[in-house]
Amino acid sequence: MTARPAAPRVAIIGAGRAGRALALALTRAGVPVRVCVRRPTQLPSPLECSLDPWNEVLGQSDVVLLAVPDDAIGDVATAIRDAALSQAVVLHVSGLRDRSALAALEGRAKGLGSFHPLQTLAGDSEAAGRLRAAYAVLEGDAAAVEAGHGLASALGMEALVIEAAQKPRYHAAAVIVSNYTVTLVAVAAKLAREAGVPAEAASRIFLPLLAGTVKNLELMGPASALTGPIRRGDVGTVAAHLSALSDEDRRLYAELGLRAVALAQESGLDDVRAAGLTTRLRAALD
Repeated sequence: MTARPAAPRVAIIGAGRAGRALALALTRAGVPVRVCVRRPTQLPSPLECSLDPWNEVLGQSDVVLLAVPDDAIGDVATAIRDAALSQAVVLHVSGLRDRSALAALEGRAKGLGSFHPLQTLAGDSEAAGRLRAAYAVLEGDAAAVEAGHGLASALGMEALVIEAAQKPRYHAAAVIVSNYTVTLVAVAAKLAREAGVPAEAASRIFLPLLAGTVKNLELMGPASALTGPIRRGDVGTVAAHLSALSDEDRRLYAELGLRAVALAQESGLDDVRAAGLTTRLRAALD
């Protein structure tokens, strides 16, 4: 019987949301993890922190993950450049930055790259659990990509490799899906309150609808999952919505509506109705 490869020893620098979630998930997967921090920090059990200086911890690690804000990656890379990293792969978890953010470690580590967990990481235990079956987007040199695949496998994640130059476009897409969905729900809750829905219910009434939409997206993809007046080509309903909205909300509705018309055409909306919708929506932007 072939022996199972030993789990990599991982050091995570940073104890923010991403660092804690990754540390918890890796620990649950049986991967030895040390969380490196500059000052004593309370971590969820069973995690423990290792205080700066981290040279000894880093020198004993196979993978070093920098779970720090984007603007701090370069400074942290510079701070650890004297650690014994020749046998370690160093990865940061930024969705935007690429391996060049680790330039201070060029030639000092076994590999350099990035490992971005494509998941919302609010809440320690819950966030750690959500990593399973999520995607890990990898970028970097060959050693970094190999190490990223290993981490993804240990975490039960699906790994994808992306070119460095495409990371800003990819990360913008992630922001639109996650952060802007939250923003749109907040706008919807405001409109619901203005329509007379009690404030305590306005932020909750759309959650089952959102959950159903996500399920449809999972099963059918965007074009087939689109429902509602634009998918039906109902110009009158769209006109009534636009008339009921403030200037700011009307522009948001119209901008999104124009994108929805194009999506509806992919799933069969005829050209005549699409043209009627497009004319009405563009007029709302003038």
